[in-house]
Amino acid sequence: MNSRPPVAAIVAAYNEEPTIGPIVATLVESRLFRDVIVVSDGSVDRTVDRARAAGASVVHQFPVNRGKGKAIMHGVSHTDAPILFFCDADLHGLTVEHLKALIQPVLEGEVAMNVGLRDRGKFIMKLSKYLPLIGGERALPRKLFESIPEKYLSGFMLETALNYVCRARRMKISTTELPGLTIRRKMQKVGFWRGLGQYIKMTGEMWRAAAIIRIGHLKGEL
Repeated sequence: MNSRPPVAAIVAAYNEEPTIGPIVATLVESRLFRDVIVVSDGSVDRTVDRARAAGASVVHQFPVNRGKGKAIMHGVSHTDAPILFFCDADLHGLTVEHLKALIQPVLEGEVAMNVGLRDRGKFIMKLSKYLPLIGGERALPRKLFESIPEKYLSGFMLETALNYVCRARRMKISTTELPGLTIRRKMQKVGFWRGLGQYIKMTGEMWRAAAIIRIGHLKGEL
């Protein structure tokens, strides 16, 4: 493993004080990543403090919320690692074994992108690989990320654009089940009704993103 290319872990976080510390600690302790970069996307809690205390190599704070895509792009700009690993900041139960299983197929050149399937029970986890892959835990070559125009990586378009481009270019995507990995849901963060509203808004924006990306492909921009 000493000859493997450097890997950078990039975590976009917005008010994730309760979970960011253990996530960063696991990334650092795994010794799989040369860089562990956290971009706090306008957080007003102690996300930045927790990330630094856990050992992140780079922590940046946006003064206002600019969206996950912008935060990820900012993180990528602060590393030259040829392999990238994106990770959400609201996870519970992330382990070193999860990380190894996610990045190894990309390091070995077996696939263009490997996407994690969070634990929602055995049936849903098995079914998830046949549904749109929206999970934030994914490993991929830097050149794939940089081949997508910036305007297709903002907001909720990031995961959709990566999926679509891989399929349009006939690049292999794999999935990895991540037993025990769950997320802190929006209802837990902001309450039931506000969280429900955010889910509805997010779903609408994801459908809109899919349409924009398909139009971009038809125009030859992707």
